[in-house]
Amino acid sequence: MLKYISAGTYFRNLFGCKVYKLALGCSDTCPTRNPDGSGGCIFCGKEGSGEFAETCMSAAEVSGAISRAKKRVAAKTSDNAYIAYFQSYTSTFIPAVRLKEVLSAAAAEEGIRAISIATRPDCLPDDVMRVLSETASTLPLFVELGLQTMHDRTAKLIKRGYDLKVYEDAAIRLKNAGANVITHVILGLPGESAEDAAQSARYAGELTDGIKLQLLYVLRGTELCNMYARGKYRPLEMHEYVQTLCECIKALPSKTVVHRLTGDPPKRLLVAPDWAADKKRVLSYINAEFEKQGIIRI
Repeated sequence: MLKYISAGTYFRNLFGCKVYKLALGCSDTCPTRNPDGSGGCIFCGKEGSGEFAETCMSAAEVSGAISRAKKRVAAKTSDNAYIAYFQSYTSTFIPAVRLKEVLSAAAAEEGIRAISIATRPDCLPDDVMRVLSETASTLPLFVELGLQTMHDRTAKLIKRGYDLKVYEDAAIRLKNAGANVITHVILGLPGESAEDAAQSARYAGELTDGIKLQLLYVLRGTELCNMYARGKYRPLEMHEYVQTLCECIKALPSKTVVHRLTGDPPKRLLVAPDWAADKKRVLSYINAEFEKQGIIRI
């Protein structure tokens, strides 16, 4: 029997109630993208993984964006407890002064219990780190780093754009600044096996506090989509993904909080695999396989 810590349990213990993430965006690009929006990692669409995010590019726009985001989850909660989640593109790839203004404005909004920021390990200069440290001193701060894989050959293929040492240094600096660090790992990357993914999960779990395990799906308009069309990439079947997921969970240190078990692709952009569009079915399959393999969520 293997137990793992779910994000739901972790957040309930931390905040005393269920909290909901409000998807926001304070950046409109990443360092590896071209001015026209092209480039970047081969799997990332033009909306920078923030297809559901409310944009707030300045402090003045934060209140309206949070209000709209709250309406999206209004039917699910009565606790008025939220995490302001700056999800799209590279959230720290903006001037530190503007980042501070945006984060301060978000922290002041009613019901905001924590700040969460998705970024890249190579976009954490000293002035940005000072802003994050200040933020962590006022509210719980979660910083998500897009590692995707620990394997250099795959990192080059997906055009991640930084070395593994950069990720390691970023994780240490963020933890020293008081942040809770969460790592993104993608399952089903081109050329990777279940063992490769499990190695990445174990590595990330040893360095950081939490992990998001994500299916690699093909979105329209991406370089991965072109590879798929040419027969150069085959997405995982659902049973393959779930078996790989099980291997990753088994490889994690017991302290690691699991924040995600699958993805939630934008259906209007999804090319493959088709099964990824039915999240309820996927979660049901995952739960059944976990039960079969003695994996228990706490």
